Amino acid sequence: MSYVLVLYYSRYGATAEMARQVARGVEEGGMEARLRTVPAVSTVCEAVADSIPDSGAPYASLDDLRDCNALALGSPTRFGNMAAPMKYFLDGTSQLWLAGALSGKPAGVFTSTSSLHGGQETTLTSMMLPLLHHGMLLLGLPYSETDLVHTAAGGTPYGPSHLAGINNDLPLADAERRLCQALGRRLAATATALAR
Repeated sequence: MSYVLVLYYSRYGATAEMARQVARGVEEGGMEARLRTVPAVSTVCEAVADSIPDSGAPYASLDDLRDCNALALGSPTRFGNMAAPMKYFLDGTSQLWLAGALSGKPAGVFTSTSSLHGGQETTLTSMMLPLLHHGMLLLGLPYSETDLVHTAAGGTPYGPSHLAGINNDLPLADAERRLCQALGRRLAATATALAR
């Protein structure tokens, strides 16, 4: 079964909403979207979490990642970097790297920040680095997505972004929503073209 894995970590819900919008774009593009998340990381020791979270998407497995046709990776910004739970998950993908399991598959990234200058672009590039090591084909957003030119909220050519506000309570702006959907459509279209 062909699908785009929309893998994210979200603490306050903004990145989860972005993931749902990316998934909507994937499905508009004619592919199945598989939403998955990663568990939080304990500051004391590795926490043992149930395999199914209380709410939201199920936790991702390495099989979800290995078997996907494309990947959308999302994380909130943590000091200009991806959040620790996402990095922890990616750090555990060595067996996929050794097998070349992700090589040649398209991927894109998205993020949410509390402030407009909170490191959106550096967070997006931090998520790109392990994907490049895996040999994935990175997709951004072209300026033919005119929301990139006109948005007063989030949005970058590296991938969709969202300005959540200092209290993390701002909903996605219409332009941010459209940019998330555009990334999903691009991933679906590219995965479909590569499968031919």
